[in-house]
Amino acid sequence: MVLIMRKTVAIFGIVATVILGAAGQVVAQKSAVRYADQQMDLRNYKHALDIYEKAFDKKPVYETAKKIAETQDILRDYDGSYNWWETTVSYEEADKSDYAHYLRSAQLNDRWEEAVQVLSEKGVNADSVPGVPDLLTLKSKRKVKLEPAEGLNSVGSDFVVSKDSSGNSYFVSDRGGVYSRDMPGLRIDGRNQYFSEEKSDFTDREYFKIYRQDTSGMITEVISNVPNTYNFSDPTFDKRQGVMFYSVTRGIKKVKKHDRITVQPEIYYSKLNEAGELEGFTPVPFNDSISYAVMNPFADEEAGRLYFTSDMPGGMGGTDLYYVSYDQSMSFGMPVNLGPEINTSGNESHAFRKGDKFYFSSTGHSGVGGMDVFQADYSATHFGNVQNMGIPVNSTGDDFAYRITEDGSGKNETYLSSNRKGGMGLDDIYMIQDVYRQFIARVIDCEGIPITDAYMATLRDHANNGNVTTNRTARGSLHAELEPDSDFGITISKPGYFSIADETITTKGFEGDTLRRVYKLVAIPYQLPVYVDIVYYDLDKYQIREDAKPALDKLGEIMNKYPFLDLIVASYTDSRASDAYNITLSNNRAQAVTDYMAQYNIAPGRVRLEWFGEQGLVNDCGDGVPCPELDHQLNRRSELILEAFPDRDVQYEIPESYRAEDFCDTEALFEKIQNELAALPTIYFDFGKSMLRSVYRKELERTAVMLKRLPNLMLTIEGHTDQRGTEDFNQRLSERRAAVVKEYLNQRGIENNRMEEIWFGKSRPIHDCKDLDCTEAMHQLNRRTELRLGRKPYTSIGDQQQ
Repeated sequence: MVLIMRKTVAIFGIVATVILGAAGQVVAQKSAVRYADQQMDLRNYKHALDIYEKAFDKKPVYETAKKIAETQDILRDYDGSYNWWETTVSYEEADKSDYAHYLRSAQLNDRWEEAVQVLSEKGVNADSVPGVPDLLTLKSKRKVKLEPAEGLNSVGSDFVVSKDSSGNSYFVSDRGGVYSRDMPGLRIDGRNQYFSEEKSDFTDREYFKIYRQDTSGMITEVISNVPNTYNFSDPTFDKRQGVMFYSVTRGIKKVKKHDRITVQPEIYYSKLNEAGELEGFTPVPFNDSISYAVMNPFADEEAGRLYFTSDMPGGMGGTDLYYVSYDQSMSFGMPVNLGPEINTSGNESHAFRKGDKFYFSSTGHSGVGGMDVFQADYSATHFGNVQNMGIPVNSTGDDFAYRITEDGSGKNETYLSSNRKGGMGLDDIYMIQDVYRQFIARVIDCEGIPITDAYMATLRDHANNGNVTTNRTARGSLHAELEPDSDFGITISKPGYFSIADETITTKGFEGDTLRRVYKLVAIPYQLPVYVDIVYYDLDKYQIREDAKPALDKLGEIMNKYPFLDLIVASYTDSRASDAYNITLSNNRAQAVTDYMAQYNIAPGRVRLEWFGEQGLVNDCGDGVPCPELDHQLNRRSELILEAFPDRDVQYEIPESYRAEDFCDTEALFEKIQNELAALPTIYFDFGKSMLRSVYRKELERTAVMLKRLPNLMLTIEGHTDQRGTEDFNQRLSERRAAVVKEYLNQRGIENNRMEEIWFGKSRPIHDCKDLDCTEAMHQLNRRTELRLGRKPYTSIGDQQQ
């Protein structure tokens, strides 16, 4: 140690005098900052940081705070960077550039809202600060998941994986001793004015070393045979020649004609034997350990190129990426800068190529974290179309050394190095598994317009028995990443809409990368009347008559079949007896329907009762008006209205038997129930007559109530005759038969514009009696008026409420 210190003093006598003097006296503020600036120029960042912090403690000014924040950025100490940028922006001298750095550090520390609030208190709108990337635009560009590489990570920094021709893995680590402070290694081999024997002054940790993990999982250290090796890293192989390239930083203490030196990393290569030992060593011809760095080699043996990182003169700022051609005799050409498509004023490093894709890390391109991995298109003559690889390949930390390796069996494995949160150490090695399949679902309404307001989606992985995270875009589409070889189910729900359930999603046997679905959210047609019937009572009675039971039995059966149907019972009396008596009687009649429906296990809550006494007479048989018993009978009634989806507070489901129907057209539901219940009567007439038979008045009463209760219904009235008589006579007769039905319904309050008359004469018989010897009963079936219901376009929920 004494010998080392003497050499240090010999090389840095002036500097040592300043430092020793500082130990005994206070160094002037400006002198301390100037000295720290010199250390920054020499890339002694850790040492510079210590001096800046001491100077700030002595005199806390804006300029020094900003220098500390910038140094923390260089050192990738993102917690420290955030705290010092927050200190920097607290000064009046702070500008938009400082605000941008502050917000950027907030993104890297998941403290965005806190930073926005700090700036807001200064009167600065974070949205107006230029140069801060939107992290949301960089999410989910890869269908991958990351897992820590088994057996490779430690509490220190571990990074860069390469494999030799036998499938053994080689990686870099500083897993030995930890000295003054825990901070991430910079993965750029440390350079300094002088070196300690036991640690890197660049990181305050043990020097980087290369380790080998054989195919059984055993890890051993690879020994560099380059004399005075301190940092030893970045293994890469030309397997055909059995050569390993690597970076080293040597312990150079003195160079002729230089009284102050900064030792830079260099690239060497050696033969590799089967035991994983290096044989010999040769520097590449473009090393210059005193002038610039040459490091992070990647051997592209297919193209005969060696890519590397360097800050040699003529670059674009920071460190740039270069390549140099070499042949089988290890003759090297001249370095070629990869150009402005790849290189920026920031730092580019850790090149890798596979096929027509080129991968690298950068702090200069717009990214998620401090250093991100990028992908570019590659050809022998061009690099272009640089793309951030997005989350989760990138994180808010540093992500670098993206590698695709082949094991001994030819299987590809993808590795990434990162200091993202949740790792085991300072830098960790992760395996990237391209196992996810992209799931994209468009959620639209009945008009085909994407639904962009809130809805809830739950995507379940049946194989793994858990939910899958989903994300929604601004346009309403749903995105998720699915595990392979699994089955999934999704439910999508929104208040006031039928929920969607899809259990057909599977990645089993799926060879593509994206599963697509389109789901239609359909508004629930609340309080939609779908059927009307009428039952009648004897005078002064409320017991259910035998002739009423078939109608109620039919309703009980269909209500059991469709639990979304409720029954409204509106009961009436004729005008005889007092108002109070009739109110009670109509109440009893409504209750009698409820009691009858109990035999079908229809819950009382599904039957809603209304009673009106003698109000709502269907004719002029009021108090004191003499009327035949048949007219009084029409008033002694309960109108039965089936209403679909009656409760606006209930989130109904589409019935299973209707899953195939398009519920955007509510007519589908209406017509299906109408058909099941045979809702409308056919009116028959006597020979040559158009007078309405009294028996059909009850049928038309039911039709009238249905039209009143279902205001969106239209009625078509079709008049027919038998085939006896002339065409002209029968045409006029069919017209009169349609008109008498329309007139009756007019009297019951149905508007003309809701009814359409069509008359066919004898042109559409049920039985063609021209060729048959028809009986009177067959002729009777031809003498008819048929009623058909249709619907106006269904109005929206809002329209119904107006």
